[in-house]
Amino acid sequence: MPVPGSVRERAAELRREIEEHNHRYYVLDAPTISDAEYDRLFKELQRLEREHPELRSAGSPTQRVGGAPQTKFAKVVHRVPMLSIRNESAEKFDERCRKALGSDEIEYAAEPKLDGLAVTLIYESGMLALGATRGDGTTGENFTANLRTVKNIPSRLKGPRRPDKVEVRGEVLFPLAEFARLNEQQRRLGEREFVNPRNAAAGSVRQLDPRVTAGRPLSFFAYGVADGVKGIARHSELLDLLGQWGIPVAPERRVARGLKGLLEYYDYMRTRRDELPYEIDGVVYKVNSLADQSRLGSAHREPNFAAAHKYPPREETTQIVDIDVQVGRTGALTPVARLVPVFVGGVTVTNATLHNEDEIRRKDIHIGDFVIVRRAGDVIPEVVRVAIERRPGNARRFLMPTSCPECGSSVVKLPDEAAARCSGGLFCPAQRKQAILHFASRRAMDIEGLGDKLVDQLVERGLIKTPADLYQRKLNVAALAGLERMAEKSAANVVRAIDRSRRTTLARFVYALGIRNVGEATAADLARHFGSLDRMVQASEEDLQQVQDVGPVVAMSIRRFFTEPHNLEVIRQLRVGGVHWEETAPAPGKKAGALAGKTFVLTGTLPSMTREEARERIEALGGMVAGSVSKQTGFVVAGNEPGSKLDKARQLGVVVIDEAGLLRILKEPSS
Repeated sequence: MPVPGSVRERAAELRREIEEHNHRYYVLDAPTISDAEYDRLFKELQRLEREHPELRSAGSPTQRVGGAPQTKFAKVVHRVPMLSIRNESAEKFDERCRKALGSDEIEYAAEPKLDGLAVTLIYESGMLALGATRGDGTTGENFTANLRTVKNIPSRLKGPRRPDKVEVRGEVLFPLAEFARLNEQQRRLGEREFVNPRNAAAGSVRQLDPRVTAGRPLSFFAYGVADGVKGIARHSELLDLLGQWGIPVAPERRVARGLKGLLEYYDYMRTRRDELPYEIDGVVYKVNSLADQSRLGSAHREPNFAAAHKYPPREETTQIVDIDVQVGRTGALTPVARLVPVFVGGVTVTNATLHNEDEIRRKDIHIGDFVIVRRAGDVIPEVVRVAIERRPGNARRFLMPTSCPECGSSVVKLPDEAAARCSGGLFCPAQRKQAILHFASRRAMDIEGLGDKLVDQLVERGLIKTPADLYQRKLNVAALAGLERMAEKSAANVVRAIDRSRRTTLARFVYALGIRNVGEATAADLARHFGSLDRMVQASEEDLQQVQDVGPVVAMSIRRFFTEPHNLEVIRQLRVGGVHWEETAPAPGKKAGALAGKTFVLTGTLPSMTREEARERIEALGGMVAGSVSKQTGFVVAGNEPGSKLDKARQLGVVVIDEAGLLRILKEPSS
């Protein structure tokens, strides 16, 4: 019966597509689809050729391995072809082998399926004579000089029973820990980033200059021998012998009995997968008896005595339907890709983080793009790369919103930060719990008893929405006592702590507001400089930069906070609720004071004032108080029991004065 035209056309289309992906994967080291999608295309072509044998030809990608060798490197013809391994479950593999061998139970060798670059190493008289890549399975490329630089590939074999000539097969791997660092280096140099560790391993080996390969932290593990070993009965013994010769073999390899042993090994390696220093995408099963391997033989491109049992793919290809923005507890806006659902890493994934706007621009991600999504272990899925070649004509760029999607406050991106942030820190629902916890913390408003669990309940039950709600009458003992793990006594203690916190200091209050980049020290400097919250709110960025240690970025952060109407409304409500503090006259600007440009260091106990009082008086005249002595220090003020700062001052020749001397300077600054 003739093959239907639609089937013949589909088979031809699959061959063209698979050949293109083979070229990108094996030759260009730049794949555009995930392994899982490639496997689906390949299996579809295998099925069509199995159902219609007349479609099968020697040139079909199902009959050979990989891509053609690159012409710029010397070719190596493999005397024993480098075959691929079929993907097959443990159940199917065991059933097939038992049936072919007529055995009730088979002993297997099991090892991790290493996800790297397949290479072959030929040793002559114990010395490494040749190293080559797989290429198309028949002809590879000579990379002997490069492979000599891989640190754990021995140049000379050691140990017993070394043959005159032996050909070892294995994988070159790129360690996971080094992969991110390599891509960061590629970005700095303006070079193309590597897609995954396997791609990095291939790109590192296939260099014209062996010195480049030598600079990469590559590793090698052997998984078999093509030729040259005699007198060995089992594959597991063969790997042990390679280890005795100094050739690295996977330490996780095992001997397994029957189907039960295979499944136990599969589960064992799945639990170890995320702990390994290198990438694996499954496990490999091999009939352990070398005699039985010969009996089973090979079929086209695959040995019959082996199978790869893969784990759910960590990477998959899907499409971005839209990009939403989530607001985190600290106000950071994170773009999230909404995806056509795809099965990755054992779960169905519908969303993937895009981190921030800069990352979207760097990866050139558009809404509508086909992308590779990765999920490893419990890590949040992320978009690894874009298949630019598949970009639809209606794909569009993403723009970060200028208003917070949760509360409508303006979105701010400071010059030194990658993340854009909501400026409505006191009002935004997404930041609610974090804002209240910070407001109540010990160094802020110091509301004892108002911890995480209590704040969670108050927010989730709608009792409080902003810090100002803490001071409303409805938050009383009865309301608190009705909450989980809250008795009447503990509720009364919290109410008293809230009441006590109404009287505070301007420095504590400013710190409690949670303004980005404003810590305790900066809050204290702002309070001393302006003396009044209203003056601080009205200050321009230029005014704010007159405050000690406040630069352009911090000034911008403060100004954006106080120009957000939502924040000002919460501050107004806090004052209505009774929160108050003493205000003072503004201090002279740091450039206008009589002591401007003079630096003091305080050490020891002063007779009539605290060091904090001394600091305030110095700074009121524009001077600066530093924590350590240097050549730029103008005066060291030494009290009783001074510390090592006095010794340092004497070593550097800095002027040392006592409290009386400080008082004279404060009285007559020009002296």
